[in-house]
Amino acid sequence: MELDRADLVLLDALQRDGRATIQSLSELVNLSARATLNRVRKLEAQGVIEGYRAVIDRRALGEPICVFAEVALKDQRQPVVQRFEKKMATAPEVVACHVISGRYDYLVRIACPHLENYHRLISAWLDDPALGIEKIVTNIELQTIREFAGFPVPRPPRRH
Repeated sequence: MELDRADLVLLDALQRDGRATIQSLSELVNLSARATLNRVRKLEAQGVIEGYRAVIDRRALGEPICVFAEVALKDQRQPVVQRFEKKMATAPEVVACHVISGRYDYLVRIACPHLENYHRLISAWLDDPALGIEKIVTNIELQTIREFAGFPVPRPPRRH
């Protein structure tokens, strides 16, 4: 889908504040509230906007530990890969999972209440032969400098 200047401005604004009012968005793009609402609905219907969510302060949840786990699988056969990826997609502790290049197959970000919970979790994964995990290398997050806040939206072309 081709995104025009107004679409890019709307996406940038909504990514920063998903609760922005249609009125405030319409002022940003210099369109009527109705035209702006129609654009937002179109972006949602086309899957450009996948959803909205609240960003929660981790401290309110008891400051869970976050771990980056580099995971290598024993083999790359589709049934093994599919079982592993299904497990990652459904495990509540997994907050992100990425296929990566290099020595490991996946980078998994995990949040657990305590290190003991993390240890039990990965021990269960390693003990499950269906997941096909060869090795997990753990990197504990000590401090978050910048949390994911969305993808960079291209700057719209300037009007003359």
